[in-house]
Amino acid sequence: MTVPTRRIRVLVLSDNCNPDWESVPLQGWLHYAALRAHVDTHLVTRNWNREALTAQGLVEGQDFTCIDTDALFDAARWVVKKVSGPERGMGMLTGLTIPSYVMFEHLAWRQLGPAVKAGAFDVVHRIMPMSPVVPSLFAARCRRAGVPFVLGPLNGGLPWPKQFPELRRDEGEWFARLRAAHRLLPGYRSTRNNAAAIVAGGENAWTDVPKRWHDKLVYMLELGIDPARFPVPPPRSPESYRGRKLRAVWLGRFVRYKGADIALEAAAPLLQDGRMELDIIGFGPEQPRLDAMVAEYGVANAVTFPGKLKHHEIAARLALADVMTFPSLRELGGAAVLEAMAAGVVPIVVKYGGPGELVNEECGFPIPMAERAVIVATMRDILERLAADPGQLAAKSARGVERAFGEFSWPAKALHMLEIYRWVLGQRPDRPVSAIRLQTVE
Repeated sequence: MTVPTRRIRVLVLSDNCNPDWESVPLQGWLHYAALRAHVDTHLVTRNWNREALTAQGLVEGQDFTCIDTDALFDAARWVVKKVSGPERGMGMLTGLTIPSYVMFEHLAWRQLGPAVKAGAFDVVHRIMPMSPVVPSLFAARCRRAGVPFVLGPLNGGLPWPKQFPELRRDEGEWFARLRAAHRLLPGYRSTRNNAAAIVAGGENAWTDVPKRWHDKLVYMLELGIDPARFPVPPPRSPESYRGRKLRAVWLGRFVRYKGADIALEAAAPLLQDGRMELDIIGFGPEQPRLDAMVAEYGVANAVTFPGKLKHHEIAARLALADVMTFPSLRELGGAAVLEAMAAGVVPIVVKYGGPGELVNEECGFPIPMAERAVIVATMRDILERLAADPGQLAAKSARGVERAFGEFSWPAKALHMLEIYRWVLGQRPDRPVSAIRLQTVE
């Protein structure tokens, strides 16, 4: 085993990396920013992130390189919007933007490949895109240059739940039927054959990798909590919940599969009789339908729609809630759920995809995937019990905060990634194991 004598030098590929946005681009930035505390980095990203990165004090050319493939990406986005509609067809967008990303890596190699071959970097790590369908030109070229290539965290391809056959159509995901064919795409095998490590960003991502590459697999959910954006909240006592209405929150894009309508239906009786308040935070094409439901149930005085909040506003807003009612039916990650836990809010989720890995019985209420009526009834029963005895939330709130900051903070995750780098460099003999290993890991 080699003892390191200097900081590891990492070339980071992350086309989505923007501190001013939310969702995937923000996670890309937080991952990269956490790594910088432990390794020397040079970031390769898309052209549209330049201004936000510069505002963070990064110097183009010295700290990061921007690659311009905007025309290809914008053309694919235009097609998806025409075919599927706004805020839909995310899977189709991934498929149609593969040429854009291949061009991204081609141009990146032209600029930085000579430095890789000259030994300027110890590791090349592709953080983004997370989708496993997107091949990498860097993998084989790095192996020929003798530089380990780390791929991931990968996540994607979560099957649409069979209990809701209409969702795929509603979301305009016409490519979903062809998704299994991604293993036949040029570069799929080469990327994995030449990677030194493959990071699985979830249980589905782990099982999606064929057995022949499992000796390279490491488990690490792609989500994390930034303590600078989400300070550790004060503990909640059982008494702090009593003598008032139960406060619930839902957070996300207003699209059908995220289940804001299910949360609203489940909560309707409690909202109607004044035992509960619900904050529905977000935006999207489902807004008219949600407005109509509020009017139908007669609960306008108990439901608020704050609209789209900036990310730095979310922690304070979440802290006003007791529970998060988030029955998303197909969630790869679940950043909103993790952020709720970090704010001391107890999540009620469908145990499928990312939320099912984040939430256990100690810190929340995971509901088994089922037909809509069953999910509504189960969530309503939980809310009825909580409204009758809200003090029981205190213990789950404390465990959620502990789990969010202990196992999912970006500082902790960066240290885990550092051990992955040390592993592929031969500085440690054993494969790193996450604090929340999959139960199915061999």
